[in-house]
Amino acid sequence: MDYERLASEMRRLALEAGERILEIYEADDFNVKVKSDDSPVTEADEAADAIISRGLRAAFPDVPLVTEEQADSHAQTTDTFLIVDPLDGTKEFVKRRGDFTVNIAYVENGVPVRGVVYAPARQRMFQTLADGSAAEEDGPFAMTRLGTLRALGVAPPDNEALMVVASKSHRDQATDAYIAKYNVRDMTSAGSSLKFCLVAAGEADLYPRLGRTMEWDTAAGHAVLRAAGGAVVRFDDHAPLRYGKAGFENPFFIAHSPGVELKAPA
Repeated sequence: MDYERLASEMRRLALEAGERILEIYEADDFNVKVKSDDSPVTEADEAADAIISRGLRAAFPDVPLVTEEQADSHAQTTDTFLIVDPLDGTKEFVKRRGDFTVNIAYVENGVPVRGVVYAPARQRMFQTLADGSAAEEDGPFAMTRLGTLRALGVAPPDNEALMVVASKSHRDQATDAYIAKYNVRDMTSAGSSLKFCLVAAGEADLYPRLGRTMEWDTAAGHAVLRAAGGAVVRFDDHAPLRYGKAGFENPFFIAHSPGVELKAPA
């Protein structure tokens, strides 16, 4: 893989898709449909998917592409592929809460090695660079050139006073019970894959997810966190979270700064 070109294309397509998403988001109204799994999908999901899929297939025709909005792509069996969630956090989008992202990632041998997480309503762009490092780019963003970059790196945690980030839309009793095992200084909530990025930026130490997610929900954020020195492990045995699983469904997982002393499940 040409990582220089990959980083450039993923960033450009994320910005292009984000621009279209904001046009729909800022309109007086937009259509919301319900998929077979009862999750919402909007015209913004579909428009962003079309932009990103077209661009990735043109740039990397020999690399398999998995995308949330194209069910036929979910039948693939591969451990090296591009994976896309064109609008992660659709519930946040529908409620106009801003914490939605464009997620594009490249998985190599089961590991997410490159990714872009762009939150257009928040004007925050987290990405892996061609050299494999992680950075947040300051806006305003230009399609043709990088803005000011700030290197991302996880913070050394204080296990007596951890900062925890949890989901806005999927918080439940099991998650609260697990978090209660730790000495927590403070908690924050965020939507979509921004939770991974808060750990990557040193703004949080721990993000446990005890709920259903798919690989397209997590791959880009996982790639950014991994590049920033963090890790994502399975909840049950703390083994590294792998990609290319049958059906692309994740087990429960924990994203964390490596210094966090992980607790065993109940």
